[in-house]
Amino acid sequence: MDGLGVPGPVPLPEGSNLGDYAAARRDFRVEIPERFNFAADVLDRWAADPARTALWRVDGEGREERLTFAQVAERSRRVAAALSGLGVAKGDLVLVLLPRLAAWWETMTGLIRLGAVPVPGTTQLSARDLAFRMGATGAGVIVTDQENAPKVEEACRQGPKLTHRILVDGERPGWLSYEQLLAAAPADFRADTRAADPALLYFTSGTTGHPKMVLHSHGYAAAHLITGRLWLDLKPTDLHWNVSDTGWAKAAWSSLFGPWNCGAAVFVDDARGRFDPGRTLDLLERYPITTLCAPPTVYRLLVQEDLAARRFPALRHCAGAGEPLNPEVIETWRRDTGITIRDGYGQTETVAIVANFPCLAVRPGSMGKPSPGFDVAVVDAAGRELPPGEEGDIAVRARPHWPLGLYREIWGDPGAVERGLRGDWYITGDRGSVDPDGYFWFVGRADDVIITAGYRVGPFEVESALVEHPAVVEAAVVGSPDPVRGEIIKAFVVPSPGHEPSPQLAAQLQEHVKRTTAPYKYPREVEFVTELPKTVSGKIRRIELREAERRRKSEGGGGGC
Repeated sequence: MDGLGVPGPVPLPEGSNLGDYAAARRDFRVEIPERFNFAADVLDRWAADPARTALWRVDGEGREERLTFAQVAERSRRVAAALSGLGVAKGDLVLVLLPRLAAWWETMTGLIRLGAVPVPGTTQLSARDLAFRMGATGAGVIVTDQENAPKVEEACRQGPKLTHRILVDGERPGWLSYEQLLAAAPADFRADTRAADPALLYFTSGTTGHPKMVLHSHGYAAAHLITGRLWLDLKPTDLHWNVSDTGWAKAAWSSLFGPWNCGAAVFVDDARGRFDPGRTLDLLERYPITTLCAPPTVYRLLVQEDLAARRFPALRHCAGAGEPLNPEVIETWRRDTGITIRDGYGQTETVAIVANFPCLAVRPGSMGKPSPGFDVAVVDAAGRELPPGEEGDIAVRARPHWPLGLYREIWGDPGAVERGLRGDWYITGDRGSVDPDGYFWFVGRADDVIITAGYRVGPFEVESALVEHPAVVEAAVVGSPDPVRGEIIKAFVVPSPGHEPSPQLAAQLQEHVKRTTAPYKYPREVEFVTELPKTVSGKIRRIELREAERRRKSEGGGGGC
C-alpha cells in the first residue's frame, strides 16, 4: 500500500513520476484486492484530511464553489443511501445527465459506492438520443438538472419509461428533489463491491451506427493511477483542470479517477455555451491551476490568441488527448509558455495506454511510448507484430492476462470481446507505426485511411501540414470518391481571421502541403467551412464529412476549389 490510498504501485523516485522509463516498465504495478471500491478506498481516505480541497468550481457569472474531499464523501454516502432507499440495487444501471455541477461528482461516486452502474451522458444529447439510451440500458432512474429535464420528459413520451426522475437543482412536477433525498438520507452508507464487479458504462462516440456500450469494472478506477500519476504527473498539491464535458469518458480519466487517485484537486469551469479561448486563458492566469489537459481542438484555438502576452504563474504541466496534436501547435505552445504539451492515447475502452510521459523526450507528433502495465504493439492482419516503420493496427496484448484498465465487455453483446481480439491482441481500430526507438506514431482510424492511386494516406499528416499555414485554424481531411484514383484527398478548412476563402487561397494551401510533405499527399480539393463537425470529446467526425462526400459524388455534385 502506498501513499495514494490504493494498493499497488511500487515507490517512485522523489520528484519524478516515473524516473527511469525502462525500470518503470519492468517494475510498475497496480495491484488491488479482490474487494475494492473507489469511493470507499480512495475518496474516503483523502477525506480523512478535513481541509483537503477536492473541487474548485467557477461558473459563467464568476461565482465560486470549493468543496473538500470530506464534503464530497459525505454527500456521496448520502447519494448511495438515498438511491438504495428508492430500490436501486447493486448492478442496476442509472443514467447521469449533468453539466459541470458538483452533483455530478457526488452522484458518480455515490453510485459507485452503492455498486450501481452510472451511465454518464453529455448534456448535448437530444430527446431522441436519450430515448435510445433509456431503451438500450433498461435504466429505471435518471439524475439530471432543470435545463435537461424537458428532454428527459420528451424521451419518456417516445416510449421508454423511468421509475424515478431526480432533479438536482430545484423542484418540478413528477420529479424527485435531489437535495430533499440527500437531506433525509443517512451519511454512513458502507460500500461492499468486488474489483471485478460492473462499475461504469460509457457509450462510445458513435462514429458509425448506434454507439456501443462499454462496461468497466471497479478495478478500472484504480488503473487510472497510470493516467493520473504517470501521464498527468499529478501530486496531492496539484490543482488540475481537464477541459472536458462530463459525458465523455475523458471525464472519468482526468476529472475523477486520475486526479482523485492522487489526491489532487479538480478545477471546474462551468461556463455554458460556445468555447471561449480568451476566457480559458484568463482562468489559467487568475487561478493557481498547475496542470492542464485539453483536446487538440482547444489547443488549436488557444494558440490563435496572443499567448506571448499571457503569464501562467502556476502552470507546470500540459497534456493533450482525444486525437494526436499537430507538431506545429506543440511548438507554438512551448515557445510562448515554456511548457511542452504531452500527448496521451487511449480509448473509452481503456486508461492511458500510450503517452509522452514526463520522463521521456517528446517527439512532436508522436503518441509516445506504452504505459507501464500494458504491452502495446503494431500488428498485421494475422496478429503478428510488425517491425519498426511498418504501418498496421495498434493493439494491446489481452492474453493470457487481461490487463487492468481494459474494458470488461460490450453491454448486450456477449460475443463482442472475442470479436475484438486478433490472436492475443485487442485491436483498437486505430492505425499506426512504431519507430526504432519505440515511439508510436498515429496514422488514423482504420476507416479514415485514404487510399489514392495505390497510396495509403493518413489524414493526420495532411491536416498537420495545413494547420502549419497561418491562414488555417483547423482542417479535416477525408477521401472523396474519384473514378480514376479511387479516392482523392479532400480538405475541409476553417480559415484564420483575416483570411477570406478563395480559389487563390486554396491553391496556396495545396502548394504549401506539397512543400511540407510528400507531393502525392496534397489535397486535390479544398473546401472552406466555418466549423468542423465534432464529437463531444472534440474529435473531428471525419466520417460525417466522408459520407457527405460520397453522397455528393453519387449525385454528381461539385465541391471545393
